[in-house]
Amino acid sequence: MATYLITGTNRGIGYEYCRQLQARGNRVIAICRTASEELKQLGVQVEEGIDITSDASVASLRDRLGDTTIDVLINNAGIIKRVTLENLDFESIREQFEVNALGPLRVTHALSPLLKAGSKIALMTSRMGSIADNTSGSSYGYRMSKVALSMAGKSLSLDFKPRAIAVAILHPGLVQTRMTNFTSGGITPEESVKGLLARIDELTLENTGTFWHANGEVLPW
Repeated sequence: MATYLITGTNRGIGYEYCRQLQARGNRVIAICRTASEELKQLGVQVEEGIDITSDASVASLRDRLGDTTIDVLINNAGIIKRVTLENLDFESIREQFEVNALGPLRVTHALSPLLKAGSKIALMTSRMGSIADNTSGSSYGYRMSKVALSMAGKSLSLDFKPRAIAVAILHPGLVQTRMTNFTSGGITPEESVKGLLARIDELTLENTGTFWHANGEVLPW
């Protein structure tokens, strides 16, 4: 039974990761600030009160976990706030960097001692963080923070390779969650996570550092 630790699990994609992984017979550790009733009812291990933008909070998570070995670390927590050129809110941009880019790096660094040879790390980035794919502009905080996260993922893939730990940089697709206002043009969280888990399952040291769409397409930087 593999142990998966997932951040940002109270709803949406994070919750769906927990649901599908538990159904596969894995041990699931769900990290969130405040657990939803839906998450509590899954019966997975829930660690509440964790703010990934806080060194002290993430350190407390490390202490709670003790000597737990993590087979797969999924950095899923993230936020999106609309920032346009006409409404250039620098505080919002900073917040998105803290949550979307620095938070996953902080968690990965703190939990690094709990990873072993053969463990895997997944970073949930976005196609909106692709420079080559940007044809519509705007969304400054989100786009910039996701580019930063993808770069962190690439560096992590190189730094962890000598420890035989592989890193995936993943785009979930356009998904019907609260973050996207449940867009009618998107796929369900169930479909997205099914694809994301397939990408994590096929992650190796040979393809570490790859930027994937959940459907298996390799995305441009």
